[in-house]
Amino acid sequence: MSAAGRSPGDGRRNVPEAPPVFAAEALAGVPGGGAAAMPVNPAAAFYASPLARLAGSALRAAHRWSPRVATRLALGLFFTPLPSKQHARAKPVPAPWVASSRRFEAGELVTWQRSDVRPGAPRVLLVHGWAGDAQQWRALGDRLAAAGFDPVLLDLPAHGRSDGRRSTLPQWVRALFAVTAPLGPWHAVVAHSLGALASAHAAARGLPAARLALVATSPPPRLFLRWFAAGLGPGEALAQRMQQRIEHREGVPLAQFEPAWLGRHLQQPTLLVHDADDRTAPLAGAERLAAALPRAELALSRGLGHRRILADEQVLQRLVQFVAV
Repeated sequence: MSAAGRSPGDGRRNVPEAPPVFAAEALAGVPGGGAAAMPVNPAAAFYASPLARLAGSALRAAHRWSPRVATRLALGLFFTPLPSKQHARAKPVPAPWVASSRRFEAGELVTWQRSDVRPGAPRVLLVHGWAGDAQQWRALGDRLAAAGFDPVLLDLPAHGRSDGRRSTLPQWVRALFAVTAPLGPWHAVVAHSLGALASAHAAARGLPAARLALVATSPPPRLFLRWFAAGLGPGEALAQRMQQRIEHREGVPLAQFEPAWLGRHLQQPTLLVHDADDRTAPLAGAERLAAALPRAELALSRGLGHRRILADEQVLQRLVQFVAV
């Protein structure tokens, strides 16, 4: 499969006539690699449940009464994974995968490793996205173990079997450093969606990872905040207040998750895998990130969307090939 954007091998620009795809059909003639088919507001995919719609109605009413109260309510909803992690906790995990837990802030973080991996095998950290869990990466973990690696699956705060009901992107970054202290350094980090954005930021701040594979990377949080606020009704004013509260609480400027900032601080070879029909994280965001990073390769699939890309055989093969270099 060919590469779009910059190649991690030599950093040179390589622009094919049409974006490469895993599927047979090419994307020539589709502006933005299918971006024209994206919904007006991609955040709608996360807040389409009846409960979320009810919360949106309450938020709009609160905003008319008190913008300050509405901001607090909006942050509570924004920091809460939907659907909840109870379904993920109920799923059985087959042997030889074994869970371990360690203290992190006010709770426990859970990681998963195979008991049959040879000692000293290079470790690869696998990071899920918002409202996901570690087991989404188990198929890739099995393939990496067969290739001689020691895969580590992580349940991030408020997800899977880790503690918490709410979490934030900066907290995810802290969690990545927390699990790296006893388990790193990483031969590679492979991450999905918001986990990909957290992993890129962590690597830019010194997380020891030789290679990065970012799958269906989420848009920067400032943009998603605008989508979120617009989807629930109040709009730009609410998005600005939410950003101010988040930055004050977490102590991290959200600009540090933008492609321009990441491009100045990330030097690792980076593979971005993205589906042209992703309705949650539009392709244009991955294209901007690939253009900003000095050693990036953008590989496209089609027809898989935001989550099914994690189980596609060709995608998994491409990720193993990248890690194994």
